[in-house]
Amino acid sequence: MTLKEAEFFEVATPTGPMRVHSFQPAASAPAPTVILYSEIFQVTGPIRRLAARVAGEDFEVLVPEIYHEYEEAGTVLAYDKAGTDRGNFLKHEKPIEAFDSDAKAVIDWALARPSPWKKVGTLGFCIGGHLAFRAALHPGVAAASCFYPTDIHAGSLGRGKQDGTLGRIREIEAELLLIWGRQDPHVPLEGRRTVYDALTAAERWFQWHEFNAAHAFARDEGLRYDAAATRLALDMTIELFQRRLKSA
Repeated sequence: MTLKEAEFFEVATPTGPMRVHSFQPAASAPAPTVILYSEIFQVTGPIRRLAARVAGEDFEVLVPEIYHEYEEAGTVLAYDKAGTDRGNFLKHEKPIEAFDSDAKAVIDWALARPSPWKKVGTLGFCIGGHLAFRAALHPGVAAASCFYPTDIHAGSLGRGKQDGTLGRIREIEAELLLIWGRQDPHVPLEGRRTVYDALTAAERWFQWHEFNAAHAFARDEGLRYDAAATRLALDMTIELFQRRLKSA
C-alpha cells in the first residue's frame, strides 16, 4: 500500500504543545490509528521507517515527540554517547504524570475525530515500549505491542524513578504483545520474569515472545539490527492490530 507524504501537527497537552508526526496510507478511507512511541532519541530515521512500515499495512501511525517539554520541536538525538546521555537523562527528568498526560492528549485527539474506528493501538520501542504499555491504561486503547520495554520491571521511569506501572496492570483491558531480546542487558531474565509474573497474576490478555537478539534489535542502523527477528515481530504486531482494531 502506498503512503501519503509524512506530515506533522501539534497536539495541546497540559505541559505544552507536542509535535506529532503522521504516516498514513494514500487511500482516502480512514484507517485505524496506531500511536507509535520512539526510543529515547525521538523520531529518528529508523523510527520513521518503522512507522512507514506499519502505515503501509493500512494504519494511520502517529509518532509523538516524547520530550517536547525539553527539546525544540523536531529535535532528533543522535545515536552516540551525547544523544544517549541526553535521552537517558530526560527519561528520568520528565515526571511520569507528564508522560501520562501526553498519552491521554494524543489518544483523545485521535478518538475525537469522526471515524468508524472506536479504539486505537499503541506500539513502542525501548522507552517507547514502556510508554505503549502504560498508554494501554487508557480505555481507548484496544491493543499494545511493546518491543523490549525498559524500566517496567524496575518501576524506574520518570522523575523520582517510581512509575508504579506494574501496580496498575489490572487496569489494562487492552490485549498486550510483549517482545524481548534475550541478550538485552537493560531487561535481564529476572526483569522479564517480574513482568511476566505480574501479567499472569493479574490475568491480563497477553502474548509473550523472546528472540535471541539484543536490545534495539528492530533499529535498522548499527550492529544490533536483526532483520529476521524484526520481520517476525512486526508480523505479529500487524496481526494483533488487524484483529483488535479493525473489529473495534
